[in-house]
Amino acid sequence: NWPVSPYGITKLTGEKYIYFYHVSTGLQFVVLRYANVYGPRQNPFGEAGVVAIFASRLLSDQETIINGDGKQTRDYVFVGDVVRANILALSCKENDRFNIGTSIETDVNTIFSKLNHITGADMQERHGPAMEGEQFRSVLSYAHAKERLNWHPEVNIDTGLRQTVVWFREKDLLK
Repeated sequence: NWPVSPYGITKLTGEKYIYFYHVSTGLQFVVLRYANVYGPRQNPFGEAGVVAIFASRLLSDQETIINGDGKQTRDYVFVGDVVRANILALSCKENDRFNIGTSIETDVNTIFSKLNHITGADMQERHGPAMEGEQFRSVLSYAHAKERLNWHPEVNIDTGLRQTVVWFREKDLLK
């Protein structure tokens, strides 16, 4: 499949450059294509990372706005699972590319609802304008990573969100 967003095009361009360097210099490579990584230590103050942004805002009792109708989906993969994938990829002997995700789509409204419950914030769901050019769906199959790296995600979304909220609470990053 060809990418249909500027974000996807830049990712593919990077892979094409890596392949060019492989052909021209013999560079060995392994590409890991991450889904939406979330978890402890994620920066909640940028424009990306809806889990960290929502968690920090809900924990600090700040208004939380969902872009558009909130039905846009992402494949949320826990940072600990991503770390394991990176470690396994270090021993890969052949050039390859792997999707690192859960193969599960979760919409933004569901993320808000789950975090609202976990934090105990009891905030109303509020929607703002949609982000121009935002991709509506994103989900990755990890079948190739399972086959070649023996990797699969181990942390489900509920467990990962709870661990993320616990970390934010313990670190008291909201002050």
